[in-house]
Amino acid sequence: MKSTGNKKLVVFIPAHNEEANIASVIARVPRDFHPKYDVKVIIIDDGSTDRTVEIAKEAGADYVHSFEKNRGLGAAVREGLRQSCLLDADIGLMIDADNEYPPEQIPEVVAPIMDRTADYTFGSRFKGSIAGMKLHRRLGNYFFTLLQSVLLRKWIYDGQSGMRGFSREAMECAEIIHDYNYAQVLTLNLLRKGFRLQEVPIAYKVRTQGQSFIKFRQYVNSVIPAIYKEMKRPALRGSSLARNSQVRDTSGQQA
Repeated sequence: MKSTGNKKLVVFIPAHNEEANIASVIARVPRDFHPKYDVKVIIIDDGSTDRTVEIAKEAGADYVHSFEKNRGLGAAVREGLRQSCLLDADIGLMIDADNEYPPEQIPEVVAPIMDRTADYTFGSRFKGSIAGMKLHRRLGNYFFTLLQSVLLRKWIYDGQSGMRGFSREAMECAEIIHDYNYAQVLTLNLLRKGFRLQEVPIAYKVRTQGQSFIKFRQYVNSVIPAIYKEMKRPALRGSSLARNSQVRDTSGQQA
């Protein structure tokens, strides 16, 4: 389908040293699946020291925004949301750069937002299919998802998904209060502000190249205090971009 360019979907991909995977992820992003949406891809380079940026540009990324040094996945996702707004996105879609999540299913993950039945969506592994996940990671996912469900009093299947869709308002209002990670605090933040969540089944398979940054002890020591801090904060629905004085238009360089 040829897009009319009426609206914009920005796919943002946080990446740190993902030279082995980034090209495949970009190539698999559907560009022409909806006649009323232009699809753009932006890479949020979290201080990579390998060829991630060069390969991403060669693979067809429309924009690259780079940090001078590694700041953490939470910081990269925060920047991805900000850059999506600066690029005038109507919808944002975040997907991990590790080639574990299916870009081909982006249309399904953003469909509830396009239909205005949800403001925030997950590509849900535990409602879909999982290949290759080790037991300790599965148990960790269960624990942190259950914790979110208890705190929100709402059943969630996959609170750690690395594939998420956002309405424009959700992107503007989202706050991520620590740099290490985003998964739990972002969902707590948005749902406490009244945004509607919907989970979409996806097919997931564990990466075959590269290495995850997650270390269990560091993850727990970083995430648990952040969850506590988020739950103690007031949930004010309004543009975090407008409230945050450090936000300024520093859009990434065009690839």
